[in-house]
Amino acid sequence: MLQKILLSTSLLLAAGCATVPITGRRTLSLVSDSEMNTLAVTQYRQTLGTAKISTNAADVALVRRVGLRVQQAVEQYFRQQGQSAQLDGYAWEFNLIDDPKTVNAWCMPGGKVAVYTGILPLTRDEAGLAVVLGHEISHAIAKHGSERMSDALVVQLGGAAIQTALSQNPAKTNSLFNQAVGTGVGVGGQLGLLAFGRRQESEADHLGLIFMAMAGYNPSMAIPFWQRMAAQSQGGTPEFLSSHPADATRIADIERLLPEAQKYYKK
Repeated sequence: MLQKILLSTSLLLAAGCATVPITGRRTLSLVSDSEMNTLAVTQYRQTLGTAKISTNAADVALVRRVGLRVQQAVEQYFRQQGQSAQLDGYAWEFNLIDDPKTVNAWCMPGGKVAVYTGILPLTRDEAGLAVVLGHEISHAIAKHGSERMSDALVVQLGGAAIQTALSQNPAKTNSLFNQAVGTGVGVGGQLGLLAFGRRQESEADHLGLIFMAMAGYNPSMAIPFWQRMAAQSQGGTPEFLSSHPADATRIADIERLLPEAQKYYKK
């Protein structure tokens, strides 16, 4: 019996692989994009339904303007690679949540983006916001939520059970999705969207630099933004920085990646 379970699991893992754009890292992907996108729509609607949506016309326009430019950069990248089908099912949305105490932003699978007003004083301008949106959108593009959910499926359900879990155990599926890409409610609340592993965070930095550069924003502006975030974290770690690499490590990594990102930058 144990051998059958191990064999079933190994075959499933061999079949359920994906490749992250740009970095080429191979990841575990046992949940279809359509399933992740469907779960994301439900969670996104629930979040917006209980949140206070900003009515500040200038700030809302800022978020949607920068968001659209990064979205178009992502679409351009995949089009140039002949892989536009990778974005099938994306229905982009950019919403600003009026919560000045929350320094946060996130992107769910399928392009469902939320920015909290608390992060705008740190982004300061369009380029700063492009750093944030490039990073968050890259989590979705790299399918980090699917990777985390797949890992959880293997650990909690195991082997052949994965094949029927999504269709026969929707409560468990929703629970795992929320753990993988939940919206987060701060310290003491449910698992936050941004509780990705450090490797995934660094990967999102990498992709984000390239996407913001393709969107027409100077990727070097990521350095002062993360320096501001580092200064902010000295008074207590913002939710946006949960599970992120150490400030000095992140900034050093970004400096190392800037020459590559600058190749994509056109003023």
